Amino acid sequence: MADEEPPQNRRARRAAARESGNPMAPPTKEPKIKMAQPNRSKPSNKTLLDLYEDKKALLNQGQPFDAKYEDGKARDEGGNILEAGLSSPDDDDEPIGPLGQAVFWTVLLGMLHFTLDVLVYNQYAQEINWPAIWGRTFTMLPILFLLIFMLRSETAERFANVRQVFYLAMAVGAGCYVIHAANVYDYFAVMKQAPPLGTLWIWSVIEMKLTFAAASVLANIGYLWWKGFTMF
Repeated sequence: MADEEPPQNRRARRAAARESGNPMAPPTKEPKIKMAQPNRSKPSNKTLLDLYEDKKALLNQGQPFDAKYEDGKARDEGGNILEAGLSSPDDDDEPIGPLGQAVFWTVLLGMLHFTLDVLVYNQYAQEINWPAIWGRTFTMLPILFLLIFMLRSETAERFANVRQVFYLAMAVGAGCYVIHAANVYDYFAVMKQAPPLGTLWIWSVIEMKLTFAAASVLANIGYLWWKGFTMF
């Protein structure tokens, strides 16, 4: 026979006590759990609040930085300068190297030379001679490759100012000659000379720093004004 469930409320417990002949113990005023006052003495160690206040005071004072870190550049935990776009500060400045850069720029400038050649034909309303344009473009590619590779080499990188002066001279010379040829020579000479010189002109301006590039443009404008030429 299963055990009977004990009564769940006070009334049922009293009825069960009367039936069993064991009266319920009267309630007492003394609690079964011992009561005690909390310990009001000061803690012997610092509390979390004390640690927070100490940390806050240190942060408010600020932390001095090493003078070598005042350049504002991003650094890793070891103090090494982090370069944007590179995985490690020990990597080379140019991931693809001088050879890759030479190939990349040769392709771009070859496309520019091809476009300028087509534009010159349209300028003089001539029927476009595609084989001649392709031939001149492919003839220009190895010259561009060698020139770019030499100017992007590690040796040339050591003489940055000399490179800038070279680009400046090339931009001024090529730009002034293109302006002179377009205003003096016949259309056949312009069709032959404008695309390669125009390509070198644009490339040299791209490679220069802003001050050198601005100086080259001012020199070309000055030559245009001095000779009384027009651009169109």
